[in-house]
Amino acid sequence: MNLSGNGWGLSLSDANLVTVALVAIVAVSLLQGVWRGASGSAKQLFFFLTSAIVAVAAIVVAAWGASTASPVLQAYLAEHGMERPAADASYFAQLAYTVVSGLRDFPLFRFAALFLLLYAALRLLTGFMVRILAGVGSIPMALLPSGGSVSRTVGGAIGAALGAGRALLFTALLFGYCALWPQGPMTDYIQQSGLYREAAAQIIRPAAGVLLEERLPVFAKAMTGELDQLWQRRYDVIDAELPDDIVNAAKSVTEGKTGDEAKAVALYDWVGSRIVYDDDKVTAYEERNEWREQNPEQTFATRKGVCIDYARLYAAMARSVGLDARVVTGLGYDGQGGYGPHAWNEVYLQERQAWVPLDPTWAKTGDWFDPPRFADTHIRQA
Repeated sequence: MNLSGNGWGLSLSDANLVTVALVAIVAVSLLQGVWRGASGSAKQLFFFLTSAIVAVAAIVVAAWGASTASPVLQAYLAEHGMERPAADASYFAQLAYTVVSGLRDFPLFRFAALFLLLYAALRLLTGFMVRILAGVGSIPMALLPSGGSVSRTVGGAIGAALGAGRALLFTALLFGYCALWPQGPMTDYIQQSGLYREAAAQIIRPAAGVLLEERLPVFAKAMTGELDQLWQRRYDVIDAELPDDIVNAAKSVTEGKTGDEAKAVALYDWVGSRIVYDDDKVTAYEERNEWREQNPEQTFATRKGVCIDYARLYAAMARSVGLDARVVTGLGYDGQGGYGPHAWNEVYLQERQAWVPLDPTWAKTGDWFDPPRFADTHIRQA
């Protein structure tokens, strides 16, 4: 059998699970409508519509509130934010600093956090109101017949309408997923569903296509970039507890040095000259997919590591003497016309009031402490 009316060229033999799910949503709602009768089904439909309207209103208000509050929060954190915890601070102190500094430095992350907080608060506050509105609004529904074949027929029709609304909501979620991840693992399969394609083309895309297909992927890509940078700061947390030998070595290397730049350069020279690149670790990963994770203490003890190990050790030693340093990941020039995964550092110099890049892994090949055109050979992640 083929349902071709109104351009819906759908075959009942469509075995796509998305189609099955959409049909099942409507079918279950229809059966529930028959079971509840006209009065109960009408109350359920009214509650669904009220909840949907309140949810949309909450999204709009939360988005406006987050946009308004974001610059205020950023200014406050810039002026009153946490100072970087000491090297021996607890895990939770380091984690709190990472979150707070992320809210300060990343606008989309800050907006998303404020939006989720405001939306959750609004839904909590409006949840009781929705129940009251649904209760008051459903009073006239009591006039509908509550039993008999007529009531069940009307209830089934109302249930089917409710199911259609639920199916459209599910379709919108799938449409958003396909817009965000066009190469995602399930995108092609979802779009093979004839029922999904028709609902998306006839209803979802005309209603919100620009927002979902154009704005949302751009926002998601930018948000992913910020989360990648925030994820890089995890080393501030996992490398927070520094052994005495690393702290003592950093103090010895920077002894007599005045100013942030002199200390940063001394540590760069030390890490770059004392650590040997571990070719065996690279071979194990490339040939056997075997990754040997190591912390700064292991790198310091063995004097061996790859780029991420150099960068983590440098950041740890720098923080132990009061410098603000971070690990940066991205792509590094491979000397053969291409780029490959790489890690390096940035350190904040009070004298310049700026972050400067450095690459201790490449120190033996030249001066890679804030050289000209550093960005030509190092591409930051995101």
